[in-house]
Amino acid sequence: MPLIDPVLLKARLGELAGRFDVDALDTCDSTSSELMRRADADAGAPAGTVIVADRQTAGRGRRGRLWLSSPERSLTFSVLWRFAGSPTRLGGLSLAVGVALAQALEALGARGVGLKWPNDVLLTMADGGYAKLAGVLVELASDRRGCQAVIGIGLNLGQPVEELAQPVAGLDQAGLAVADRHAVLAAILRELAAVFERFAEVGFTALRADWQNRHVWQQRPVQVLGEGEAPLAGLCLGADTDGALLLQTVVGLQRIYSGDVSLRPAGSSLGVHPA
Repeated sequence: MPLIDPVLLKARLGELAGRFDVDALDTCDSTSSELMRRADADAGAPAGTVIVADRQTAGRGRRGRLWLSSPERSLTFSVLWRFAGSPTRLGGLSLAVGVALAQALEALGARGVGLKWPNDVLLTMADGGYAKLAGVLVELASDRRGCQAVIGIGLNLGQPVEELAQPVAGLDQAGLAVADRHAVLAAILRELAAVFERFAEVGFTALRADWQNRHVWQQRPVQVLGEGEAPLAGLCLGADTDGALLLQTVVGLQRIYSGDVSLRPAGSSLGVHPA
């Protein structure tokens, strides 16, 4: 499968072609690492710079996890965007990116797309369970121009063949038998541009309802699993306007800013059926 062709991609982007500067690489360590190096260079890469790679030798996900990629079965890329003010204004940005991803995939005809706090796009499976379709990793830094956000996205076009610790799915299982990578990337970039504009104005507040409507664990019992901490169980009420997870527990409403959320089915042990 050939590299993403920036010329073909620009044709797909139409009037938004000027908002993005896309560089397609055969191989790199990580699209986000490469983009941060370019952003930190003397000239500084402009907002809208996109690095897309067929293969990553050190692709990474949240909490240091690896993200595997192959040109035949995945789309891995990173986008640079800049926002005015400090990083404290960007709470909920990963959730906003999830909304953009879901909207783009739905516009292409994908069915059963859902969202999970704080950075996963899930696919509803035939048995009623969920499998991971895409992941988001947002890395923030301040510079003289405000706050720099590098948004790394990994999307499974086909179901990964590797043995993984959690259920995974491909876009071909969402009703899109043949997913043209140029069409998929263009659709995502269009939605990202629109979401970033709304987010820059009022933050996650403008996108919260769209996220809540796709939140797979809304009003369901969950447990928050943190490293070295006892699981915290409660009823999931979704996300607050700043992106914090709202968990109704026996001691009251808790606001969670980090952690992994997994559903605990009735009568099962902890950690069963993570998603």
